[in-house]
Amino acid sequence: MAETLLNVVVVGGSYVGVATVKELLSILPTTHRIILVEPHTHFHHLFAFPRFSILPTHEHKSFIPYTSLFPSSSPHKIIHARATSLSVNPNLLQLDRSIPFSNSTSSTEIPFDYLIAATGTTLSFPGTMPFDSKPASIKSLQSYQEQIARTDSVLIIGGGAVGVQMACDTKEIYPEKKVVLVHSRERVMKGYEKGLDEVIQRRFKELGVDFFGGKRVKIPEGGFTFEEGKEIEVEMQGGKGVLKAGLVVQATGQKPNNGWIVKGLGEGVLNERNGFVRVRKTMQFEGKGYERLFAVGDCNDSGAHKAAKPGMVQGGVAARNVVRLIKGGVEKELEEYEVGRAGIHMTLGLKRHVLFRNPDMAKGETEPFVETKDDGAEDMNIESVWARRGPAVTSPLDYHL
Repeated sequence: MAETLLNVVVVGGSYVGVATVKELLSILPTTHRIILVEPHTHFHHLFAFPRFSILPTHEHKSFIPYTSLFPSSSPHKIIHARATSLSVNPNLLQLDRSIPFSNSTSSTEIPFDYLIAATGTTLSFPGTMPFDSKPASIKSLQSYQEQIARTDSVLIIGGGAVGVQMACDTKEIYPEKKVVLVHSRERVMKGYEKGLDEVIQRRFKELGVDFFGGKRVKIPEGGFTFEEGKEIEVEMQGGKGVLKAGLVVQATGQKPNNGWIVKGLGEGVLNERNGFVRVRKTMQFEGKGYERLFAVGDCNDSGAHKAAKPGMVQGGVAARNVVRLIKGGVEKELEEYEVGRAGIHMTLGLKRHVLFRNPDMAKGETEPFVETKDDGAEDMNIESVWARRGPAVTSPLDYHL
């Protein structure tokens, strides 16, 4: 495929990938164009999935068209395909499908000058969506809503953000249902100071969520299957008993989306202990010959907490470093990312939400920052997300675009 512009490819169009693209848009020289590779037809507002998998009528709003990302007259492109492999020398990204380009040719590969991986991690549904199209994704959320509505009890496995938020929302929306959360550790929300666990445990007691900490469950191959009117038996590891529920929600374990990288470059680019891409502070892949490859957000092993905000900061660092290199900069001039303290903004029911940040030890802080409010919205203020990311909404019908 012959093109006059050189390609800066960003793989992954979620929060971190889009933030990276926006930084590139503001600084990239006219010698280059951005190609965003993303299999989903719409931006997935993942933060709303736990809520909208329980609460009906809003699910379609969590899928936002990408049409506002690039100006209509720009040379930049969004390619809806899945990356399957990449190589260096030659620098090529392989796709799972043939894509038409402006010169009327089609190809399953994209040559690149620089590449930024922002493919993140996957969670069990509904933490992430297994479908690429908006209609299929909406249908899956609606089906889940129906399952929760038709059962008398819900057991949630996993005390991370998805599990905690689903437990609170389910119990507030359906106070008559028995809601249980089982977690392998005594405290929920790994990586945060105990103050966050204390806030959450108080909220569990207010709502009536039953919490079982320090317990691991046996998850059958293929997971747990919902059958209306039938209880599912969940066996604890180590012979520690059995819990029963009408519906079991698996909210465990982030898995890095790095298979496409390994296929092309081998497992040596990963931290063998966790499967995340080894990166320098510049966000470049570690290893000789990978100076034009960057990894940002949850897919890398930077040491930062796995969350959107630090990933978006990393995306900015990577974008600025790409431009420095394009303009002839040398390695020693590149910007370095510094890991900050972990923080999170999470819902604890339809109105309650908490902003929590670990203490900044470098500044001598000994106590976390905690702010709890009760002014949340049922639809999680989704209209503001559309205002930032999507086309203008002038009618409720626009949310179906």
